[in-house]
Amino acid sequence: MSPPLARRAVTPASWVALLAAAALAWALTVRAASGMAPGPGTMGQGLWGFLVLWGLMMAAMMLPAVAPVVSLYLRTLRAHSTGWTRAGRSTGLVIGYLCAWEAFGLAAFGVAWASGELAARSPGAASWVGALLLVGAGLYQVTPLKDRCLSHCRSPLGFLMHFGTYSGRLRDLRVGLYHGGYCVGCCWGLMVVLIVVGVMNLAWMAALACAVFLEKTWRHGKAFSLVLGVALIGYACFVPWNPGLIPGLRTAPGMPM
Repeated sequence: MSPPLARRAVTPASWVALLAAAALAWALTVRAASGMAPGPGTMGQGLWGFLVLWGLMMAAMMLPAVAPVVSLYLRTLRAHSTGWTRAGRSTGLVIGYLCAWEAFGLAAFGVAWASGELAARSPGAASWVGALLLVGAGLYQVTPLKDRCLSHCRSPLGFLMHFGTYSGRLRDLRVGLYHGGYCVGCCWGLMVVLIVVGVMNLAWMAALACAVFLEKTWRHGKAFSLVLGVALIGYACFVPWNPGLIPGLRTAPGMPM
């Protein structure tokens, strides 16, 4: 097994820039969450408003985990590239990466909307549906597809070197989209968990962001991924009798429909 990205040499400047961007995204997300009532659904947003907030959330949660990939990509570029060139190319990669998550946001909007409707119309069924979604997310953690996507995210050197030889203005955007697609394949189950517990649930956002970071960068990340899957299944077992565990599928008493 190749060593995880966090143990390889990285470019400090790219880490600082991406962590600063993630911190800004967190600040904006927290500010947005302060004006929203907790509960199920799409946070009271239409499609475009939801996608804006989703993009902020993905930047906050995912940019720390993608920082090692960006640093590694910069090392595959030709040595005579200027600082401005490297900055522009890494920015293109990050934009492409976030575009992949924005595309997934379309599906997330549909799931969030459906969860809000279900919570309002059939609270009893919503608890069981939420439990099943958590079980599904937990089971996905132990599938070969999850393992393949996670292996790519932990050791993407081969594909980065391949794409590093491409030319054209959109080459870096293409790299970002490609890597983002694997990241979506790796983490979509955890994003379903986020919808189940409430899209703007900041505590769960922080916990899942840490989980994603550990999966991708810790040397025991693959084992941690399996443990996380078992933990989600165990959590799901309590949900039907404790609906408060899944606020994303529960309408609080007195909450307007």
